[in-house]
Parts: sequence; structure tokens; C-alpha cells
Amino acid sequence: AHEMVNRYCVEPTNPEKSAKARSTHVRVHFKNTFETAAAVRGMTLEKAKSYLNNCLEKKEIIPFRRFNKGVGRHAQVKGMGSSQGRWPTKSIEHVISLLVNAESNAVAKGLDANKLVISHIKVDQATHMRRRTYRAHGRINPWMSSPSHVELILTEVEGTVSRAAGAKVVKQNVQA
Repeated sequence: AHEMVNRYCVEPTNPEKSAKARSTHVRVHFKNTFETAAAVRGMTLEKAKSYLNNCLEKKEIIPFRRFNKGVGRHAQVKGMGSSQGRWPTKSIEHVISLLVNAESNAVAKGLDANKLVISHIKVDQATHMRRRTYRAHGRINPWMSSPSHVELILTEVEGTVSRAAGAKVVKQNVQA
């Protein structure tokens, strides 16, 4: 029998300074969770948790950049590189719970919770779950749900690097 190996799609460059958390087959919408993860990618742990809690209170918003067809426009999204956004409560709560889990894994490893950064977060589609809905004239249509797999890695970083005096900022990957 073939055994499935649970691997993260990225391994941390320094495993001693990193902590991981993942969840599979979770009944949270893939598209909403994808956008929620994209919003917190690269943030510090404290900033991400306060941002997501603000989103739950509708003080801040999750910008929808990729899966944004039919998503309403909101003034709260100004300055976030999008004009469309939502407050996907269930996805936000799930990402917060994963962050808390990864944080406790990091603390158990002896890492400093104040220096943790979300170095990797990824959302994949899980197998669709199937139900049926009954239509006119005796027909039946599928009524599918779109669950998710979510994985994240927190990495402990040393203090911020200050810019050298008189250093020139070089932007990379910018089209002229």
C-alpha cells in the first residue's frame, strides 16, 4: 500500500528558527481563505493577529485581488492595491487559530514570539464535498463545497536592518 507523505511545499531555510502549522480538509471556502492568507503573508505574527482581529470587527478589510468577480468595492480597501474587499469571518477565524497553533509550536521550541514573521502561508483546494439540490421538473444539480488545505511557517528574524547612509533604493522586477 502506498502511504501519502505529508510534506510542506516549502521547507524553512533554518528549521531551528522556524515553526510550522497546517490543517487539511477544512470546511472554509478556498477562495476566501486564499485572499485572507495573501493579506497576512510576510507580516509579523503580532501585526497579523491584530489585523485579522480588526477585520473581524470590520475596522480593517481583506482585499480581494485574484478571486474578485462580483466582490463589492469598499473605501476601506484604499491604499491596499485593490478596490474590492470583504470580511470573510470563517476564513479569518481559521487563519487566526492556525497562527495561534504555530505560535505555541514556536514557543515550545524556545523561539521568541515577538520576533516571528509569517515567512510562508499557502492555501490549496481540498477535494470537493458533494451534496445535491433539487430543481424544477424533477432534475437534480450538484451542491458542492470547496474546502481548503492551509499550511504556514513562522520564522524568527533578528531585529530590523536599517538602511545604510546615502544608500540608493533599487526596485527590482519593475516594468519600465
